[in-house]
Amino acid sequence: MRGCELNSSIRRCVVEEKDGVLEHLVDLQTMSLGEDATDELHVVAVESKNMPSHPKPIPIASLRRSVLPMVCLDGFDFTPPVTFILKSGTGPVYLNGQHLFCDDYSYEDNYQPDDDSGAYSNEVKDPNDFEEDSQVPDISEEEPPDVPEAAPPETVSSAQ
Repeated sequence: MRGCELNSSIRRCVVEEKDGVLEHLVDLQTMSLGEDATDELHVVAVESKNMPSHPKPIPIASLRRSVLPMVCLDGFDFTPPVTFILKSGTGPVYLNGQHLFCDDYSYEDNYQPDDDSGAYSNEVKDPNDFEEDSQVPDISEEEPPDVPEAAPPETVSSAQ
């Protein structure tokens, strides 16, 4: 969901689930009235899968051009399918957010075997255990670069 517009002809905006996706999240970030919106009350409600105890749409914002033409939302995350509904007003009301999802992946697709046997290693290596061929530079022996000392600030005497 990049965004959607609710108005007198488009009263609903639906964000659907995608097939083959492990997790979905719709993160609603802002709602704002369009330039052509009248100075009436515009109420936006939502229905979501993560609100099963509320069978009716729940109002989440009331916008009015002369009072509150825009609202920034933080923490309004919904599980698809999500339906945003313009309950009152003629709009346009613009909704902006993100549809986040995590694709299905397997452990074997992202990791290569340690050797030709095809076995995967779960061994956690000690960061202090270096191979003999590895060269780690010793920075403690290097001298810091010469930096000229700053001249003391000049004092200005005032004539009396």
